[in-house]
Amino acid sequence: MRTTRIVLTGVVFALVGLVAVAAADAQSRLYNTAKQKLMEGQQIVGGTVDTPDPQIYCAMANAGFDFIWIEMQHSPLSYQDVARMIWACKDAPAIPFIRVPDATEGDIQKAVDIGALGVIVPMVITPEEMQDAVKYAKYPPEGIRSQGGGQYRALWGNDYRATANDNIMIIAMIEQPDGVARAAEIAGVPGVDVVFVASSDLGSFSGKRQGDPEYEALVTTIHDDTLAAGKMLGGPSAWRNRDGFLFFQGPGTTSLIRSGARASLEAASGVAPIEGTAPRR
Repeated sequence: MRTTRIVLTGVVFALVGLVAVAAADAQSRLYNTAKQKLMEGQQIVGGTVDTPDPQIYCAMANAGFDFIWIEMQHSPLSYQDVARMIWACKDAPAIPFIRVPDATEGDIQKAVDIGALGVIVPMVITPEEMQDAVKYAKYPPEGIRSQGGGQYRALWGNDYRATANDNIMIIAMIEQPDGVARAAEIAGVPGVDVVFVASSDLGSFSGKRQGDPEYEALVTTIHDDTLAAGKMLGGPSAWRNRDGFLFFQGPGTTSLIRSGARASLEAASGVAPIEGTAPRR
């Protein structure tokens, strides 16, 4: 009897160990390739999409961008539109990020439920806004996100609940001098991955142009405070040569269609393409 109890005890401990290993493996599974590249010190660029057409989304998601900046602050896109777009190209290499209209619990919950692995929060002025954003995007114990419906598990796997907190990125956009003044506090919020310098709005709110010493001083403050907090720094893709910047918003669909059309007209070779043979990527 004593031998049997010893054997059973050994089996129980072995099973507990296997469960612990499996849980650790699940928590370490990183499928957000954009985050992985950032962790390796690589620059990443996201193409901007503000139209509900799934074909345009798929073209962008397969064009070579690291992520897609889905624009919901300055567009009429609905969450149903965006859910369909993401699902239409669920196997595309570009990771879906959403700039939410506002940092409310409802907006952020919907964004992650439909599969976004990046939540971009606009118009950030206080660290409390980012504390709320992290809280709404992450499951307990890091946040208060509830388990509801959505297509997240079909997109990212049955272990999504165990792995989501490690894969979801939170980006704070600083657009106003008031936000610059608290950049160190904003960057210091646990769970914030990137602080993004909103170049155009920073100029709009400050009344200064890029290159102006006062404008550049604002950028330098965000730069220094973000890096001092150990966080990543973001900005427009035109700033890819600026020191310390790794996360970039690329051009939008309208700009790319215009430049693509011009390139096509200028590069006519006299050989007609065969319909239906254009590569997906």
